[in-house]
Amino acid sequence: MKASKLLSQGTWGVLASAVDTRELEVSLSSEPVVRKYPDVFPDELLGLPPPRELDFAIELESGTAPISRAPYRMAPAELKELKVQLLELLDKGFIRPSVSPWGAPVFFVKKKDGSMRLCIDYRELNKVTVKNRYPCPGLMTCSTSYRESLSFPRSTYDQATTS
Repeated sequence: MKASKLLSQGTWGVLASAVDTRELEVSLSSEPVVRKYPDVFPDELLGLPPPRELDFAIELESGTAPISRAPYRMAPAELKELKVQLLELLDKGFIRPSVSPWGAPVFFVKKKDGSMRLCIDYRELNKVTVKNRYPCPGLMTCSTSYRESLSFPRSTYDQATTS
């Protein structure tokens, strides 16, 4: 208020704004839990898990024709990143070349550290899948059952081999 009063009396003034434009470096390794358990959070993709007794399969509603959606438009930088990530996944054995009539578009989501996360839009496929009669347990069920445990499972759905 003092400044506006002085300015209204004819005093010269300069308005300046200082903004810190430096980006904070956010990385996975800066998290305390990641530093405490580095074997659970590898820096690189390790490859597919070993074969299991039971492979995972997606059941579809009867009479479903193959679903293939057109790819989403991408900026040149996104196309370059897509090529890099697909080559890495191909080299690690997570994906393989395919001529399947099934297809889903992909897009990117920017992570906190500025890198790009590849996402696949499976919404059309999800519409024709047979829903589980016994869905996966929720977070509260799991946390209650693991309350007395000294170790916790670290496997995820992306480690299941899909046929």
